[in-house]
Amino acid sequence: MARLVLKFGGTSVGDIERIKNVAKKVKQEVDAGHEVAVVVSAMSGVTNQLVDYCRQISRVHDQAEYDAVVASGEQVTSGLLAIALQEIGIPARSWQGWQIPLIADETHGKSRIERIETTPLSENMSQGVVGVVAGFQGVTEKGRIATLGRGGSDTSAVALAAALGADRCDIYTDVDGVYTTDPRIVKAARKLHRVTYEEMLEMASLGAKVLQTRSVEMAMKHRVRVQVLSTFEEAPGSDLPGTLVVDEDEIVEQELVSGIAYSRDEAKITLVGVADQPGVAARIFGPLTDAAINVDMIVQNVSEDGTTTDMTFTVGKADLDRAVQVLEKSKTELNFRRLISDANVVKVSVIGVGMRSHAGVAQRMFKALADRGINIQVISTSEIKVSVLIAEEYTELALRSLHTAYGLDKA
Repeated sequence: MARLVLKFGGTSVGDIERIKNVAKKVKQEVDAGHEVAVVVSAMSGVTNQLVDYCRQISRVHDQAEYDAVVASGEQVTSGLLAIALQEIGIPARSWQGWQIPLIADETHGKSRIERIETTPLSENMSQGVVGVVAGFQGVTEKGRIATLGRGGSDTSAVALAAALGADRCDIYTDVDGVYTTDPRIVKAARKLHRVTYEEMLEMASLGAKVLQTRSVEMAMKHRVRVQVLSTFEEAPGSDLPGTLVVDEDEIVEQELVSGIAYSRDEAKITLVGVADQPGVAARIFGPLTDAAINVDMIVQNVSEDGTTTDMTFTVGKADLDRAVQVLEKSKTELNFRRLISDANVVKVSVIGVGMRSHAGVAQRMFKALADRGINIQVISTSEIKVSVLIAEEYTELALRSLHTAYGLDKA
């Protein structure tokens, strides 16, 4: 017997028939003798509708009241799933964030979990009652509902699994696992049976939408084994039909590169002719930090005479207009000749913990792109990844070329 936390996203509970299908999947785990808690998102489209209601009334609304509104979507789903489970003979009850309670901080709209008091829920589970928990939400010390930000149900599930001492947290979604790259673009992409926390964290932060970044960070911190699998597909005869996200020690033979990720959410800014002197970077990035604009990749070119430099960096595409506005306001202080922005770029990354012990990973990437005539605009690296910025029009060609170059096409 194991203790499991199962999480079902918005598409998995998108209508009544899908909720009934989820109930059958939960029943399978209960019938196998496991203790089960289920974390649910709002039905697909509901949260967007609730957010829109708030915006129609006020563009600048009270965030605490906003949380009270948008958290109601998960409350509905948890109640419906509990009823569906009871209908097929499984004892179940719904739990809202404030009932557990899951204590969150006061940053309404994007709260962080401080602690979870699981005793009542754990006792119910020990008695064979399935706990159906509303994801995405908690309660502050002052008794106000707080939400964890978009994608927060994944974080709720992993945090609950850690607090309950669960053997595994299964994240059910509309894909059947983590792939070596986007299978919609690269037909030869294959599902990874196991991937490390670090690799999954890089994939999530670099564009792979399978898991939310905060949930992976929490899983890595608390060593929660996470499995990603499909709500809509069955895998007969497989104990672990999806992708298991685990500690590196659980993977016997690690591949050099596990996956190729990409993000279309990047935009590039170049400041031409900035004075090359101490403190210039702080003067450029300080105002952006003050405006809560995150800067990612950075490259600096020094002129031949050593008096000026060109500074190129990336920001989120959604922040591009605001970033340009902030920098133009500081033009006198920064003393750059001109500002060039480009939203038609994509960041492509190769990821793998096997890089730690192998040389030439970056060189293989650069050669594969060069062979296809793809120009690299910016480069950044870490211990287990190499990322490059290229023109967006080359996205598909780059993904296919790199997937082949690293031997990921092989079955």
